[in-house]
Amino acid sequence: MDNSGKEKEAMQLMAEADKKVKSSGSFLGGMFGGNHKVEDACEMYARAANMFKMAKNWSGMHKAIHVYGRFTIAAKHHMTIAEIYESELVDIEKAIAHYEQAADYYKGEESNSSANKCLLKVGSYSAQLEQYPKAIEIFEQVATSTMDNPLLKYNAKEYFWKAALCHFIVDELNAKLAIEKYEGMFPAFSDSRECKLLKKLLEAHEEQNNEAFTEAVKEFDSISRLDQWQTTMLLRIKKTIQGDGGDLK
Repeated sequence: MDNSGKEKEAMQLMAEADKKVKSSGSFLGGMFGGNHKVEDACEMYARAANMFKMAKNWSGMHKAIHVYGRFTIAAKHHMTIAEIYESELVDIEKAIAHYEQAADYYKGEESNSSANKCLLKVGSYSAQLEQYPKAIEIFEQVATSTMDNPLLKYNAKEYFWKAALCHFIVDELNAKLAIEKYEGMFPAFSDSRECKLLKKLLEAHEEQNNEAFTEAVKEFDSISRLDQWQTTMLLRIKKTIQGDGGDLK
């Protein structure tokens, strides 16, 4: 197919996608109506956007903006569907798939902040599902992309902290090596409360000392409140200590 044919097909796909979104009435209506019109529309927008890129036929700024808009629409649709799976249907694996799709479209248009927001959801849910290598890769990727940004670098320590927790669940030595690597990559991480806590936890873990582990967590939590995800990961680490009672109290 030549470039004009690809562009024509892309235009037809976008028209069909628009029609499906309108006929679904609403995202929820489309999802629960049994015909998955919104999901079909997402797929069509994505195919159309890829067709435009393959055609490389950018006739002036107007076309670029038009297609950029379609990429953004596709990304937002995937995010909406992910949120429905996340909160209404509680199907985390499908939520992950749609957040990944949204992140891909945002990255395609260099909307890195939006892409990272979706990727962090994927990382958190992957860790919950015990898919630790995937979670680690995502947290490290987002941390690396933010640590050189003056406005976002403060957040990098949080992502390295989350990656280190996932490493710790898998293997104590892995966690130690990862922390050393993160300190080398991002020196500010060394001075963070999260890094200091990790080192205390490693020491307690090496000594198989339940009390020291729990005390270190409680001390941290009294100043910086741990959220549910962090608490879950810390409990999973603590359960690898012999004679663990199963809580952080």
